[in-house]
Amino acid sequence: MSLMTDKQTINDLHLFGKGGNDGIYALFNRTHTKGGSELLEDMFRRPLSDEQAINSRSSVIRYFAEHEVRFPYESHWFDAAEHYLSDTDERTQLSRQEDNLARKFNQIIAADTAYKAIEKGVASLVGILLATRTFINETREQVAGIPYREEIAAMEKLLSNPALQPVLAENGKQKFSFATLSAYDQLLRFRERDTLRRLLDRIYLADAFLSVAKTGRERGYTFPKAVAREQQTVMLENFWHPSLEKPVKNSLEITPEGNVLFLTGANMAGKSTFMKSLGIAMYLGHMGFPVPASRMEFAVRDGIFTTINLPDNLSQGASHFYAEVLRIKNVARELSRDKYLFVIFDELFRGTNVKDAYEATIAVTSAIARRRNCMFIVSTHIIEAGEVLKEKCANIRFMYLPTLLENGKPVYTHKLREGITADRHGMVIINNEGILDILSRKKTEKKTS
Repeated sequence: MSLMTDKQTINDLHLFGKGGNDGIYALFNRTHTKGGSELLEDMFRRPLSDEQAINSRSSVIRYFAEHEVRFPYESHWFDAAEHYLSDTDERTQLSRQEDNLARKFNQIIAADTAYKAIEKGVASLVGILLATRTFINETREQVAGIPYREEIAAMEKLLSNPALQPVLAENGKQKFSFATLSAYDQLLRFRERDTLRRLLDRIYLADAFLSVAKTGRERGYTFPKAVAREQQTVMLENFWHPSLEKPVKNSLEITPEGNVLFLTGANMAGKSTFMKSLGIAMYLGHMGFPVPASRMEFAVRDGIFTTINLPDNLSQGASHFYAEVLRIKNVARELSRDKYLFVIFDELFRGTNVKDAYEATIAVTSAIARRRNCMFIVSTHIIEAGEVLKEKCANIRFMYLPTLLENGKPVYTHKLREGITADRHGMVIINNEGILDILSRKKTEKKTS
C-alpha cells in the first residue's frame, strides 16, 4: 500500500530540490548504480502506508547501518552489463564458426568494437555474479532474523541455476578465449537473460538500502517505529530539519485528545521551518527511512498533504487567496473519504485581508477539528483566532515559537512552547532597518560632476 500525497507536498518538503541536486532525496542518494538511484527515487515517490511493511524495511536498513555492510561490486560493471543485456538482437551474438583467421587478423589490425563490447559485458556480468556470491556468504547468517533473509534466499536461488555454474567457477581475472566468450555470450545475453535481470533488480535494492543506511549512520538519524493508524499518535524527540547545519531541535507529541496543533508565532519566528521539519520526518518515517531525530514513533497515515509554499496560478488568473481556497477544497475532498491523514496548513489565508483571514481561519480550523481520525498542523500569525478556537474546540493543542527582544532587537529561539504567543515585532524590525527614516529624508543636493 502506498501513501497518498501530491506534487504540492513533494515541493513543499523540498524532496527533490531543483534538478534533484539539493533536496532530501540527494541527502540519501549515495548509490553506486543507476538502478539503485532510480529505485531510491521510486521509494521517495511512493512511500508506504502499512506499518508492517514500514517496520520491515526499517529493520533491514537499520541492520545495514549498524553492521556497516559493504557493497562488494565495482560500479562500472553495471553500466557495461546493462548496455550489454539491452542488445537482444540475435544477429550480434558470437558464433564459434567466426573464430577464423579473418577475425583474428581483424583483431590484430584494429579492435573489433562489437567484440570488445561483448567481451566487456561478459566480464562485467562474471564479476557481478562472483561478487554476489561473496555478498551472500558474508550476510547469510547475520540476516537470519530480519526480513532481508528472503532477499538473500532469492539471490542464492538465482545463483544455484545449473547453467550459471561454469561462470561461477571462473576466478574473474583471466581473459576469455573466443570459444569461451562465445559460449558465455549465448548463455548470459540470451538463455539466462531473465535470470540476470532478476538478480540485478535485487542488487539494486541492496544498493538503495545501503545508501540510505550510510546516510542515516553518518548523520546520526534514528529509525522510527510505525504503529497502527487507529492509535492516532506521533511522538518525536529532538527532531530537526535535515538541511540545516546548526539546527534547533524540538520535541512534539500528538495524541487523540489533541489531534490538531495550532501554531502561532511572529513573522520570521520559524513556523514554516518547523512545519517542514515535521512534514519531512513524517514522510521519511512512512518510507521506513531513518529520520533526523533522537526518537520517533508514529501512527501510520493513509496520506500526507501540506500547504506551505503555495504558488499563485497567474496563468489561470487565480490570485494567491483563490489558490489557497482551491487547495483547501482539494484537501477537504480527501478528508471526506474518511481516511487517516496528516495535514499541514501554513499561514492559512495569507492572501486576503486580516478580517477575512481571521474569520476563515476560525471556520476552517473548527471544521477540521471534527475529523478526529486525522492529524492537523495549522499555523497563523493571527493570534486572535487562537483565543476564539480555545473556547470552541477541546481537541486543539496550542503551541508557539517565541521571539525575544534583546537590546531592542528581536531574537528567534525556534524553540517550541505551549500556549499562544502575543509577540508582535513587525514594527520593531521596520524601525531597526531605518525604513521610515529613509522615506522621510529630504531630497539631497544634486551631486556635482
